[in-house]
Amino acid sequence: MSLESTALSRVKPSATLAADQKGRELKAAGRDIISLAAGEPDFDTPDNIKEAAIKAIREGKTKYTTVDGIPELKEAICGKFARENGLTYKPSQVNVSPGGKPVIWNAMIATLNPGDEVVIPTPYWVSYWDIVMLAGGQPKAAPTRAETGFKLSAEALEAAITPKTRWLLLNSPSNPSGAAYTRAELKALAEVLLRHPHVWILTDDMYEHLVYGGFQFTTIAQVEPALYERTLTMNGVSKAYAMTGWRIGYAAGPEPLIKLMAKVMSQTTSNPSSISQWAAVEALNGPQDFIPANAKLFEERRDLVVSMLNQARGIRCPTPEGAFYVYPSVAELIGKAAPSGKTIASDEDFAVELLETEGVSVVFGAAFGLSPHFRISYATSNAALEDACSRIQRFCAAVK
Repeated sequence: MSLESTALSRVKPSATLAADQKGRELKAAGRDIISLAAGEPDFDTPDNIKEAAIKAIREGKTKYTTVDGIPELKEAICGKFARENGLTYKPSQVNVSPGGKPVIWNAMIATLNPGDEVVIPTPYWVSYWDIVMLAGGQPKAAPTRAETGFKLSAEALEAAITPKTRWLLLNSPSNPSGAAYTRAELKALAEVLLRHPHVWILTDDMYEHLVYGGFQFTTIAQVEPALYERTLTMNGVSKAYAMTGWRIGYAAGPEPLIKLMAKVMSQTTSNPSSISQWAAVEALNGPQDFIPANAKLFEERRDLVVSMLNQARGIRCPTPEGAFYVYPSVAELIGKAAPSGKTIASDEDFAVELLETEGVSVVFGAAFGLSPHFRISYATSNAALEDACSRIQRFCAAVK
């Protein structure tokens, strides 16, 4: 008898974490490795946020808290949604979890029954698919195309919805493509969803503040208030506030759903770290001026990476609207020989050969549900990005 449960056997380990770990191992072994696999800002957490955490420790705020978040943080989250998104929530409509993944997990495990479908536009963040599978649901891909900016069309959404559809998972700006939906694009999707009142929406807005070129971010419940009662609007402090290791994600939505999510937490994680919660209060209520400054640096890095990748033979790299990823195509390299002599039969082969030959760690596109592509995170220094992209150019030039 296998030790592994049937439920766990349905999923795979995170490909992004695996790629990053492989790069770390090779670097520890003495290899010259540049890892562009992990989705983590290279900026440090701002000092005022650190000081808030230290103050909480000194004041003895180190005990268990309310399962799904301290009142002060829930109030700060309500203020954020009102101030930045024009959305009005009460603290009883807010969930705070130990990261973004647990928010999604709590919502899925609380609501999915066997056979329930969850529509997920491709390419998707690697964890969406497996969280749904682990929760007993059935993920259903809704395809997008590079030619339309990797964005879900109203027609593709309509085609994906069935009587069994329980949720739509919508991510803007997107991991891995960086695609961000305009107000008009969200309105078109909302019109489809209004015709299907049995479908709930989880909108993952984790990269909200990382948009470029004057792009105006909006979220779907803001664009179409009629969807407010069946939308879970998710965000967190990890990306905009450089707080990945603090593990705080949050969401707001209908109170009955929030209560179900708290019920899940009461028997799994219990509360997020008390210290991290107080740090998040300061993050949301404190100075915000560093966010656009950081976003400007990310925009410069995006432009650098897009330019250099499009100079690599056989790579086609669209310019994304947000996040800190690019999702280039390697279609022109499939079937050709890598510098090692091995055939590049897939985007996974491309990623493996690139790491072995040039020491650049990226994540292959099949992990995100759309091939032949790969994902680069440009959340690192300009010098590292220039070096990595030069190595990619050299690798591609040697492909025969």
